[in-house]
Amino acid sequence: MEEQKKNPAQGLSESEQVQVRRQKLADLQAAGRDPFTLTKFPQDAYSADLKEEFKDLPNETDSGKKVALAGRLMSKRVMGKASFAHLRDDKGDIQLYVRRDELGDDAYAAFKKLDVGDIIGVKGEVFRTKTGELSARAEEITLLAKSLRPLPEKFHGLTDTEMRYRQRYVDLIANPEVKETFVKRSKILKEIRAYLDEKGFLEVDTPILTPFEIGASARPFYTHHNTLNMDMVLRIETELYLKRLIVGGMDRVYEVGRIFRNEGMDPKHNPEFTTIELYQAFTDFHGMMDLVEELYKRLAQKICGSLVIPYQGKQIDMGHWERLTMIEAVKKYSGVDFNDWKTDEDAIAAAKEHHVELPEVPTKGAILAEFFDAFVEDKLIQPTFIYDYPVEISPLAKRKPDDPAFTERFEYFIDCTEYGNAFSELNDPIDQKGRFERQVAERKAIEPDCKAQVDYDYVNALEYGLPPTGGLGFGVDRLVMLLTDSASIRDVLLFPTMKPIEQ
Repeated sequence: MEEQKKNPAQGLSESEQVQVRRQKLADLQAAGRDPFTLTKFPQDAYSADLKEEFKDLPNETDSGKKVALAGRLMSKRVMGKASFAHLRDDKGDIQLYVRRDELGDDAYAAFKKLDVGDIIGVKGEVFRTKTGELSARAEEITLLAKSLRPLPEKFHGLTDTEMRYRQRYVDLIANPEVKETFVKRSKILKEIRAYLDEKGFLEVDTPILTPFEIGASARPFYTHHNTLNMDMVLRIETELYLKRLIVGGMDRVYEVGRIFRNEGMDPKHNPEFTTIELYQAFTDFHGMMDLVEELYKRLAQKICGSLVIPYQGKQIDMGHWERLTMIEAVKKYSGVDFNDWKTDEDAIAAAKEHHVELPEVPTKGAILAEFFDAFVEDKLIQPTFIYDYPVEISPLAKRKPDDPAFTERFEYFIDCTEYGNAFSELNDPIDQKGRFERQVAERKAIEPDCKAQVDYDYVNALEYGLPPTGGLGFGVDRLVMLLTDSASIRDVLLFPTMKPIEQ
């Protein structure tokens, strides 16, 4: 049996500490003081607010203000008739000064039995100690919930990365800076919504459960609806429903949407993630490019306080965005010029010469995209728009009027990573139907058992008329990673997908 890790502070193993805490709870319950029967506490102040309010209070001075604080007991230092402790509430930590003469003998004895991790309420006066720490002089302490498990050691914290993700509730207690990441995440979403709302976009919700798998390359999760006795899929995008709304006359819409893809996991991918997709009638992909640049500059300034932000040891200048066509980018970084390829065979020969992997359907356009992946993407550290994508890899984008082999599509890259995707939306229903059918046929040729279908209802919607429309989709999680300098997507998801521990 694995040896129990000792707690140096108490000389007890974790299981022994749990036994001690359970006995304390049993004693309280036997005495009629079960903390779990309490329903509320009149909290009226927070640590950070008090520190700001009394930042000019001199040392060894009472504020004259009495408060009711509530939170978790994070430390306790008993010294005879007086003790010091620290309380952590929603906004930070504050010191407590606890005197037996102030509380009374019984209440002070009860305080001494409290454990680090217990949830308590404290009433008392705010003052500043002679050493300059703003504190609360406890006049009344109430145990609101008993912590039956010890917190991770103060000086070691919760450092096991796997356990941090599995037990985020402990991670948030042990590592206060983690909370700041998720506070920032909330602020980022609030700022994005504010920006889009100011631009006249309407936030909407579209179905997460959809009736069938569309022909896209992303793999869905399947489920079953018992009443309708039909298989359904969790959505892999929000695009087709949102564009139906543009057909219906809602000219500017967006959705903050949960997306599900039954694919691999790595530091930039989780099976469940959040995107924002937005669509604007009567504009094109250049309009979406301008919107991205404006939005990202605003987020950098509002969230990070500067247009130049640190990310994993690099300085990313959000104030400057390069714009290159895919052909230009491939020529710049590989020396290969797409315009020299007259046939698909020319492209295949060039791919073999440069040791570039051939796509499943080796056309000129698809091979150009492979050259981009091989030679370009890992060079794009500073913000860069790559536009004019081959039609083979852009089934929902409008063709370029002067070159129908390419589409009015862009993706943008920061630190060698794709952050978003945008089009001038394809609104020709005949072209769209043909592309969908080819896409599904190609999928079924590769995977004969796949259940992909053409979304003919979407084609039907297009037949009523989709105005010229610009569309954009980007991952929220990657954006939060960038703006919080986080290395892994798991650092910006409160509860990332994890394989259960075998019991």
